[in-house]
Amino acid sequence: MANGDDVVEQEIRVAAPPEVVFPYFTDPDRMRRWKGVEHKLDPRPGGTYRVDMDGQHVAHGEYLEVSPPHRLRFTWGWEGDGQLVPPGASTVEVTLTPDGDDTIVRLVHTGLPTEATGSHAAGWVHYLARLSVAGGGGDPGPDPGPS
Repeated sequence: MANGDDVVEQEIRVAAPPEVVFPYFTDPDRMRRWKGVEHKLDPRPGGTYRVDMDGQHVAHGEYLEVSPPHRLRFTWGWEGDGQLVPPGASTVEVTLTPDGDDTIVRLVHTGLPTEATGSHAAGWVHYLARLSVAGGGGDPGPDPGPS
């Protein structure tokens, strides 16, 4: 296993202000529109972040920082035995920066082992694209999962 130093960094634009976009990371009903099928979110430092992505893969972590409407951080990992990235093994930081009437969403996922970076990068590309649609008031449709 690698040392957990690899990073995934991505940005997207959402056609809504940060105040509209931020709840898509903290409200289960809004998160369901772009990511996952079942959610247990307690968006406060020390609170639970648990997202059942598809009935088989469950991301689990803990909120470390919740600063609406511009920043949040949470730990990340996958439930189950033998996971390459177990719960709490990595950290996701999200910043929301206003840009006119839009928001630039920047996601930085740190602490990943090298062999997990590609799959996490693909997953975040997929889900952030869905967030861009949902956060802008659209319907991203049923989630086929990352390809």
